[in-house]
Amino acid sequence: MLRGKATLWVVAGMVLLMTVLAGCGGGNAAKKENGAVQEEASSNANVGQEGDASAKGDSAAGDVREIKHAMGETKIEGTPQRIVTLYQGATDVAVALGVKPVGAVESWAQQPMYDYLKEELADTVILGSEAQPNVEEIAKLKPDLIIASKLRNEKIYENLKAIAPTVAHETVFQFKETVELMGQALNKEKEAAELLQAWDARVADFKGKISAKLGSEWPVTVSILNYRADHARIYVTGYAANILNELGFIRTEYQQKEADEGKVVISLTDKEAIPSMNAGTIFYFIGGFGEDEAVNKTYEEWTTHPLFQQLDAVKNKRVFMVDEIAWNLGGGISNANVMLDQLYEHYELEK
Repeated sequence: MLRGKATLWVVAGMVLLMTVLAGCGGGNAAKKENGAVQEEASSNANVGQEGDASAKGDSAAGDVREIKHAMGETKIEGTPQRIVTLYQGATDVAVALGVKPVGAVESWAQQPMYDYLKEELADTVILGSEAQPNVEEIAKLKPDLIIASKLRNEKIYENLKAIAPTVAHETVFQFKETVELMGQALNKEKEAAELLQAWDARVADFKGKISAKLGSEWPVTVSILNYRADHARIYVTGYAANILNELGFIRTEYQQKEADEGKVVISLTDKEAIPSMNAGTIFYFIGGFGEDEAVNKTYEEWTTHPLFQQLDAVKNKRVFMVDEIAWNLGGGISNANVMLDQLYEHYELEK
């Protein structure tokens, strides 16, 4: 009896031991399985986070830049993707930097956008005129960066920065400064530097070639004239005047004095002031591209006046009509290169 009971207890103990071991093994398996599921879930969560980081660009990495500009300082996070440009030069520069604005103001001519930009900006929303952009339409685009100017947008700056981070240049015609400002704001400083280096190289090339060709006649004094419906203008600084100055052209003593005093344009309403237009060479453009009768009348009256006939450039047949878009309206670095191309052609220099 004792031997049978002992055998029974041994069998029972073995069964109990097997049950305990099975339970422990099952627990370990369950833990392993749960661990794998948790690891996979964690991995999937990380993939989602990486995807979000990719979608947000550099901003997910905490890249924040503080940009100083004409209206103060603005913090910009990462690389903006939805850009609005509120002056012609900024639109030009955006395209030159490889950025397509989601919205831009209408061009001054060849509306809605200058021919040299139409293909790149075919889908860009037009936001009204440069003088009066539509703030409500800007807000609808949900931009993450607005490029403005103090000259045009000072009164609506608070409205603009309430929509998106906004940086502003002082004016609209300093294209090299626009390139630098937008390079910082768009997180494209390298590309901006390359654009300016290429421009500087072309300037140096032109100066060397025109100096060699004209010899003792170089540098040439120039006037940039513009005829409007009720007056004539001399540009002593501004877009084209600054480019000519950089290329080595010079102004008369009178015009240089006006430039040194900070003037951009001298507006002439009295034909007795025609002698102030004097220069060795005159480049001019007509507002309205010669299609405005009032402008054409101004042009005829001023250029047939006896005082105009006494100007050095007129007597030496050195008066030339130029492209108003390239010389005045475009305002950006691509446009500046078009103007420079035209000067190479005018002076028959090899590019």
